[in-house]
Formats: sequence, structure tokens, C-alpha cells
Amino acid sequence: MIENDIFKALADPTRRAIFEKLASGTMNASALREGMEISQPAMSQHLAVLRNAKLVREQRQGRFVNYEVDPDGLALIAEWLAKYRAYWPARIDALKALLKDMDP
Repeated sequence: MIENDIFKALADPTRRAIFEKLASGTMNASALREGMEISQPAMSQHLAVLRNAKLVREQRQGRFVNYEVDPDGLALIAEWLAKYRAYWPARIDALKALLKDMDP
């Protein structure tokens, strides 16, 4: 199930930081490493996990590789969240009613 891969990938704080950096635009692995205490091999492994989860895609330009957020992966997250979006308003309304009843 791809949702499991997405959430496993984002469970790691380093991968979340990489993903958040890519949210600002396309970068290569060296640019992604700036400000992070991470080796090049570790960055490659994290990027592979994010690619496999469909959160990041790569674009090769000659011998250079740039990474960017994959909109298809974001769509999967949005679809998963949409299942629960309808659940919360009813729960919040019930909580409001309960709190109102408890109010002296």
C-alpha cells in the first residue's frame, strides 16, 4: 500500500527536512545537504526512499541530477486525508455540544 510507504518515508525527521526543502523548489543533492549534517551516501539513501514513496522525482540533465517534489505523491496524500476530512466536522460539532452541555 503506497500510503504506508509515504508515511514511513515522512516518519524520518531527516527525510521530512529534505522534503520541506524541496517544497521551495528544485535542488540537487549538494544543495539539499547545505545546512545539514549528512553525508552524500546518506543523502542518496534518503532520496531513494522518498523516490520510492513517490514523494520526490528526479530530473537528469547530463551528469547532473535535480530533485523536486512529485505532485502525484502529494495527490495520494490528499486523497488519503480526504477520507477523514468529512469525519472531523461532525466530531467537532459533537464536542462543542458536549462542552456547551457541561457549561454551568
